Amino acid sequence: MGDPKHALLSKDGDINIGGLFSIRSIELLPSFEFIQKPQLLSCSSVNLRDFRMAQIMIFAIEEINRSEQLLPNVSIGYKIYDSCGSRLSSMSATLALMNGQEFAAGDTCTRQSPIHAIIGETESSATVILSRTTGPFKIPVISHSATCECLSNRKDYPSFFRTIASDYHQSRALAYIVKYFGWSWVGAVNSDNDYGNNGMAIFLKTAQEEGICVEYSVKFYRTEPEQLQKVVDTMKRSTTKVVIAFLSRVEMVNLLEQLRIQNITGLQVIGVEAWTTAKSLITPNSFHVLGGSLGFAVRKINTDGFSDYVIKAFWDSAFPCSQAEGNSSQVKLNCSRYQDLLVLKNNNEDVPEQRYASNVYKAVYAVAHSLHSLLKCKKPEGCKKGLAIQPQQVVEALKKVNFTVKFGDHVWFDSTGATVAQYEVVNWQQNSDGSIQFKPVGYYDASLPPDQRFVVNTENIIWAGGQLEKPRSVCSESCPPGTRKAAQKGRPVCCYDCIPCAEGEISNETDSNNCKQCPGEYWSNAEKNKCVLKAVEFLSFTEVMSIVLVFFSLFGVGLTVLVTILFYSKKDTPIVKANNSELSFLLLYSLTLCFLCSLTFIGRPTEWSCMLRHTAFGITFVLCISCVLGKTIVVLMAFKATFPGSNVMKWFGPVQQRLSVLAFTLIQVLICVIWLTIAPPFPNKNLEYYKEKIILECSLGSTTGFSAVLGYIGLLAVLCFILAFLARKLPDNFNEAKFITFSMLIFCAVWITFIPSYVSSPGKFTVAVEIFAILASSFGLLFCIFAPKCYIILFKPEQNTKQHMMGKIPQS
Repeated sequence: MGDPKHALLSKDGDINIGGLFSIRSIELLPSFEFIQKPQLLSCSSVNLRDFRMAQIMIFAIEEINRSEQLLPNVSIGYKIYDSCGSRLSSMSATLALMNGQEFAAGDTCTRQSPIHAIIGETESSATVILSRTTGPFKIPVISHSATCECLSNRKDYPSFFRTIASDYHQSRALAYIVKYFGWSWVGAVNSDNDYGNNGMAIFLKTAQEEGICVEYSVKFYRTEPEQLQKVVDTMKRSTTKVVIAFLSRVEMVNLLEQLRIQNITGLQVIGVEAWTTAKSLITPNSFHVLGGSLGFAVRKINTDGFSDYVIKAFWDSAFPCSQAEGNSSQVKLNCSRYQDLLVLKNNNEDVPEQRYASNVYKAVYAVAHSLHSLLKCKKPEGCKKGLAIQPQQVVEALKKVNFTVKFGDHVWFDSTGATVAQYEVVNWQQNSDGSIQFKPVGYYDASLPPDQRFVVNTENIIWAGGQLEKPRSVCSESCPPGTRKAAQKGRPVCCYDCIPCAEGEISNETDSNNCKQCPGEYWSNAEKNKCVLKAVEFLSFTEVMSIVLVFFSLFGVGLTVLVTILFYSKKDTPIVKANNSELSFLLLYSLTLCFLCSLTFIGRPTEWSCMLRHTAFGITFVLCISCVLGKTIVVLMAFKATFPGSNVMKWFGPVQQRLSVLAFTLIQVLICVIWLTIAPPFPNKNLEYYKEKIILECSLGSTTGFSAVLGYIGLLAVLCFILAFLARKLPDNFNEAKFITFSMLIFCAVWITFIPSYVSSPGKFTVAVEIFAILASSFGLLFCIFAPKCYIILFKPEQNTKQHMMGKIPQS
């Protein structure tokens, strides 16, 4: 058997509590040559924080031993071991606690455990080892600072408790603080142990849920310098300005040293409670790297009397080796292991900053309250002595504890054995004298409603590099309204390009994933951030094209009126009377109507204007063509009448001519009436031709009706053309059939050309083409039929005689 491992600090009592703290941080391994009995492990480099944890454990036990309300006639003893921050030493100390000092070969593990509970460990990985080792023996372990979420598993750790919250809350709070400050592009580094790996896994999951992208996630352990160098290289190459450091204190010290050596500054570090307020990180050069860091910290609570206790009472009553004990060689030998602790005897400046001390204090009181209930302590009888308390009973009693300590905190354990999550948000700031302080700038309290849990006062924060303005950390800048995000291939979702919305689509918010299609009558504005009413297009009177068309329309009316006046003034002359002057005046009247009907096509389409424009056009043109057709027939009949014995003119005299015009016109009127009755034209908003504007047009209602109107006009025009063509060479000095032929040729050419132009012209140009066809054909009829007659009347009056018209004047 090896030599027993002795407790660093101990005192016997009726009931004993064990303690495991990393009072020293460097373990010195003995020689393993197997030629002599292995020496006990030794440690160096005092860890002040954990030494204070051991002191407050003793302080709380002595306070309870003096109490008349809690365990009044029962004394609590303690055995505190130094785990040296080593898993090997931690296991050795755990077994020493469980077995006691006297254990010889042949002994069995059937007797009662010498301790009823263990307070510790400091780090999560060491606590996992401790809990797994003590678990089969149902010895309760209460940690003051082990926060790994893995320890919440009651199946694996049924007898584990802690007076600090699980990292589940801290990890989620890290994601919330990143989102709160608008950072969507961060880096992450964690300790490669239970504490770091579990905490980082929860953070990464929450970050993904909150839309935060992690550029890199790397890890290292304190004994892996090569991996640490890779981590630093990754941080150096990265583009993010915010780093989540889920590290234990030792790993953070190592990382800080490398960042300082390579002069990597300007990073906004977000830390965890394990290192954010660690005094050991404060060095002359550390603020250059960590200045402005933010992090979560355990709430700072002042325990009355503890600051004075660590100066005098502890050294007088609890410290096993004081300098006043003597100078014998044996005393010196026993005291050699305590020499490095004696230098702390008169120092208590750090006590107000010891944030975990209150957790140890609450852990001791939780054990005391559970023992108080198990021993059935009552006033004034006190507690029942002689009861055999098993560790399993303490575990069950701890689940039910519910009390308030003297500094006001309410202590109870939830179903996972943890307490409620309450953190301060602290900021690394530098005072005017150059000293570093951890200034509280907010809090996180999981016991509050979700919308009240997280509060930060940003005005009090000094950011990385001493900046007063919050740093930006995004992979891609926000996409403004009018654009949408398009993910970059192979990169996280926070890395994207801003693509302008397509025509007719908008995005009216920042960082929109998709553009929204505008409703039918709306279109996107130039900035693509608002849907506006589409421009309505129709041929209005104010447009230059309309003004030109109106001018020619009125010009045509004016010319027609002038010709009418001229003909009326010369109505008794042979050239006017030829071919029925009534038809000539009716033709001039119908041409006037043709010119005027073109005006109905201009302006905003309405229900009445749509019906008027097509019916007026169809009827006036049929009236016009009917007159021309009548004149053509008159020419033919007049020639036939010159043959001997022919009385054909009596069958096509003035009455018959009027009736033919009326009959031809009434047929068109009937077609129009049927059209208007069955499916009349109506104003229509055409949204199909142009996406960016609405074409306000007159829908035909019935394409068949419109085709019938045009077809009937075309039929009359073709018939007129054929008859005029047959009569073009009749022997006469003034054969009107030649001019009618030419006018019908122009008329037919215009309307044949009109059809493809009408179909292919967009919007208001469709209407303009139709007006142009009306005006062109009207001018063609006016000029071809009446211009020769006007020329003779005005410039060749000598030819305006009956003899000349009949061709009976001898040619000179």
